[in-house]
This record gives sequence, structure tokens and C-alpha cells, in this order.
Amino acid sequence: MNAAVVPLQRLRPIFSHPLFRALLALVIILILGSFFNAEGSFFRWETHRDMLRHISRYGILACGMTLVIITGGIDLAVGSVLGLVSVLSALLMIHWGWSPLLAVPVCLLVGLSCGAVSGSLVSKFRVQPFIATMAMMVFARGLAKYISGGRKISQGVQQGDTFVYLDFPRFFEVLNARILGENVAVVTLVFLGCALFAGLLLARFRPGRYLYAIGGNEEAARLSGVPVASTKILAYALSGVFAAIAGICQAAQETQGDPEAGGSYELTAIAVVVIGGTNLMGGRGSMALTLVGALTIGYLEKILSLNAVGEAGRLMLTGFIIVAAVLFQRSKR
Repeated sequence: MNAAVVPLQRLRPIFSHPLFRALLALVIILILGSFFNAEGSFFRWETHRDMLRHISRYGILACGMTLVIITGGIDLAVGSVLGLVSVLSALLMIHWGWSPLLAVPVCLLVGLSCGAVSGSLVSKFRVQPFIATMAMMVFARGLAKYISGGRKISQGVQQGDTFVYLDFPRFFEVLNARILGENVAVVTLVFLGCALFAGLLLARFRPGRYLYAIGGNEEAARLSGVPVASTKILAYALSGVFAAIAGICQAAQETQGDPEAGGSYELTAIAVVVIGGTNLMGGRGSMALTLVGALTIGYLEKILSLNAVGEAGRLMLTGFIIVAAVLFQRSKR
């Protein structure tokens, strides 16, 4: 055997590792950004800081989406749950003056309930994840419009013949702030905290191992004693909680609750997970891959934005990359 071939064979597991491929895709995007730098804008720290802040909401949704996709499922409701909690949190804290110590748990409970219902439909009633979560997507969007009256919940309200502005909650100001010399957005830290929690769940705790077992072979997992139904419900419930966290961050960043918020965010969250390398068929993936996927999507959108590529072009290119990532996954099976 050619001596030069042996080292290449030894390196093959590294080249075929999903994390290596995900990092390679990110490096390619960064190289493209260095060439198409929009007169040096790409090399400014503010560009990277703003990109991290921009992808944080998608990233938080992607944390929950990763847990669901590893089980072989999908959650189409996260964008609508984000919109619902955005409205609810603004209503509670801006209009009704609730303390965040009470309002935040209520919002998280709403997100958890939405996810748990989706998970129960999937695991207890054998409804396809696509159908169950699409039904929740429509329900949550309708509920958001019902409790808001179809209007944005902002500081300005009509009281009789006068228009007054209510106090903006200090909690929202903190979420919308930057720290460490204005260099790191608080919402970015929230995203990283969510990723750390989900990563530890997958890597260190039994429910995380159950998620992989169910995604790899559900029947084998059931015969091995894995509590399939409750584990699936847990995955969808946590996805709902992450969507609720993203909804609170959305309301803080937009300084209002918008019943239309989160439209198509579920597709971006799925794109982040798939482009990172987590297998859509379940059983394989990690939060490290999702983090790299979030950076890849974020930098791709930023580079296109800096070079004045329109939204239509950005959406088409993102769709092309998702298809390429899925075809690449299938080629490895």
C-alpha cells in the first residue's frame, strides 16, 4: 500500500466527523465574508457583535428543536409559541404591571404546556409530529391574536380621549442591554445559557441518552426499557419552554408584544439544526453542531445583508443550502 495513503486513511474519521464538516462550512463562509467584506465592514467587531445578538432568538429556538429532531420528530409550533409568549409577556409586564418574578414563570408555563400538548399528541395518540405541531402552530397564533385583539401590545395605550405611555419594565431593559463595555448583548448570554443547559442534558444525563436511543431505533429503545412516551413529551415540552424564553427576549428587544412575531422562525431554527449536521432522521446530533449551525446561518445572512442582497435572494440561498445539507446527510447513510 502506498505510504501516503495510510495517513489519509487514519484522518478519514476526522474528515467524516459531523463537527469537522460543520466547522469547515463555517470557515468557508468566513472566508467568503473576508472577500465580500463590504468595504471592510465585515472586519469590524460591531458586525460580529450584532450578528450574535441577531441570531440569539433563532439560536434559543434551535436548542429546543435539536432535542426534538434527535428523537426523529420536528416542532413547527415554536415560532407561533414565541409570538404568543411575546404578546403575553408584554401584556403582563407592560399593561398589567406584573413583577417579572410572577410573569416569567407564567410565560414559561404557557410554553411548556404548548410543547407538552404537542408531545402528548405525538407519543400518546400517534399523531405525526408534522401534523401535531402544525395544529399547535395554528392554535398558538390564533390565541396570540385573541388575547391581543389582533394589535401589538406596546407602551402607548388609549385612555378615554388621551393617549398615554406606560412605563417600560426594567426587566425588559436588562434583557435588551449590552454588558462588558457594550460588547456583549444580554440576550446572547441567554442563548449561550440555553445551549449549555441543552448540551449538558444531552451529554450528561439519562433523559439525553434516551433521546438518542429513541431517535436511533424507537422500538429497540422501547424493548430496552426506555420510557419512550414520557421522554418524547419531555423533548417537546422543553422545546416549548425554549420558545417561551425566545418570546420574552423578542418582546424585550422589540419593546412590544407582536401577535405576528416569530413567523417563519421555525424554519430558520430547523435550518440552524440541519446545517449544523444534526440528522433529520434522528439519533445523531449535538448542541455543539447547533451552535456552529447558528453561526453559519448568522454569518451567511450578515454577509448577504452587508452586500445589499435583498431578502428574496437571502431566502432562496438559505433554502438551497438546507437542501444541500439534507442531500449531504443522505449521501452518508
